[in-house]
Amino acid sequence: MKLSGENVKLFLTEPLGEAAYLRALNAGERCSQARSPDSFSERPQNMPKLSLNEIAAHLDNKRVLMRADFNVPLDADHKISDEKRVVASLPTIRKVLECGGRLVLMSHLGRPKGERKPEFSLRPVADCLSRHLGFEVPLIDDALSDAADAAVDALQPGRALLLENVRFYPGETKGDPELAKSLARLGDFFINDAFGTSHRAHASVTGVAEHLTAAAGFLLKKEIDVFDEILSDPKRPFVAVLGGAKVSDKILVIERLLELADEIVIGGGMAYTFLKVQGQGIGTSLFDEAGVKVAERILAKAKKKGVGFHLPVDHVVADAFSKTATPETTDGPSIPDDRMGLDIGPKTIAAYNKVLSKAATVIWNGPMGVFEWPAFAAGTKAIAKTLAESNAISVIGGGDSAAAVAKFGLAEKMTHISTGGGASLELLEGKELPGLAALNDY
Repeated sequence: MKLSGENVKLFLTEPLGEAAYLRALNAGERCSQARSPDSFSERPQNMPKLSLNEIAAHLDNKRVLMRADFNVPLDADHKISDEKRVVASLPTIRKVLECGGRLVLMSHLGRPKGERKPEFSLRPVADCLSRHLGFEVPLIDDALSDAADAAVDALQPGRALLLENVRFYPGETKGDPELAKSLARLGDFFINDAFGTSHRAHASVTGVAEHLTAAAGFLLKKEIDVFDEILSDPKRPFVAVLGGAKVSDKILVIERLLELADEIVIGGGMAYTFLKVQGQGIGTSLFDEAGVKVAERILAKAKKKGVGFHLPVDHVVADAFSKTATPETTDGPSIPDDRMGLDIGPKTIAAYNKVLSKAATVIWNGPMGVFEWPAFAAGTKAIAKTLAESNAISVIGGGDSAAAVAKFGLAEKMTHISTGGGASLELLEGKELPGLAALNDY
C-alpha cells in the first residue's frame, strides 16, 4: 500500500535508530553510503520526492523493482551501438547492489506495440549489464510467469536480473492497473530511474508506484535538479537555443522561455516560418502553416518583453532535400524560390556565437540544420563547439541535440546532457512529469 508523505517520514525515522544505523554500516561495503538519521534533514528541498538515498539503509535483502530506460539503439546485428543509457543507470544500480538489494530491473525497448517481437528483446541489454557489473544478469522471459516469481525468490542480495521488454504487454502503454499490480508483486520497493519515460503514465512507470514505496533513482533526481535550477534561478544572461521542424510543436516551450530567458536563438526548420511571417522569402523550405499565428504572437511578445529573439540572417540552401545536394550560401535572410534552407549560414553562426559568448546559462533543444549530412552540419557543429569552449552552464535537452554533440565528440564538455528528449521538453513547457508525481512525497 502506498504511504502518505507523513507516513514516509515515520517510516524513515523509526527504523533508523542508532542500532539500525550501525547494522547498516556493518552490512559493509554493500551500503558504504549509509547515513545517520540526522543527515536526512540536510536533504535539498528542490525535489520534494523520496529518493534512493532516503531508503538506502532499508534495502538489505529486499526486492527492489527498478524502472530503467534501456531504450538503446541497436545495429543490424542486434548489438548496442550506443551504451550511454545503460551506463547512465549504473550509479543507481550499483548503489542498490551495495546496499544488499535484490534488484529486479525492467525497461522497454523500441515500439513492439504490445506484441512479443524478437528484434525488441532486451537480451543485448542483459549482456551489456553483465559485462559492466561483472556477473551474469539473467533475462526473465515473462514477468507475469511463475518462473519470474521463482527467479526473484532465488535472487541473492547484491545481485540483479532483468525482465523482458515491458512493452511486450499491451497494457503497458495503456497504464493497465492489473499489469502494474502484477509487476509490483516482484518488489518490496520501487525505484524510478527512467527519466526518458517519466512523461508517460505507463504501467511500469506510474502504476507500480501505487503499490510500493516509490523513490527516485540518482539519474532521475539529477535530471530534475538540473532543470529545476536553470528554470527557477538561472545564472544570467540566460540564453535558449531552439531548433526543430515546427513552431506549433514548441509553442509552450517558446512561450515559457519568453518569461525566463534573456535571449532566444532560433534555428532549424521552424526558423523559416518566423522569417516568412516577417516577409522574407523562404523558397521551398519547411513551412508550418498551422504555426503562422503562433509565430506572429511570439514575435510580438518577445518585442514587448524586451527578449532578444534571434533569427538566421543567411542560410545554407540546396535545390533538393538530399544528402548529396550541392550546398549554396545565401547573401541574406531571403531564400530563392527554387531553393530550400537546410542549415544556418556563416553570418548567422557568427551572430549566434556572439550572443552565446555572453551567456552564463544556455539550454539547447533542437539542431540548427540537417546535421546528419556533412554538407549541412556546420551550423549545429558551430553551436556545439562554442558551448564546449564556453564557461557557461550548458544543458542539452536530449533527442537530436544530444545526438549532435555526441556525433561531434563534444559531449564530455557539456555541463549536462539530458537522457530524455520528450521528458525534458515537457519540463521546459512547465508540465509535471507523471513518473515524478507518482513517487512518494518526502
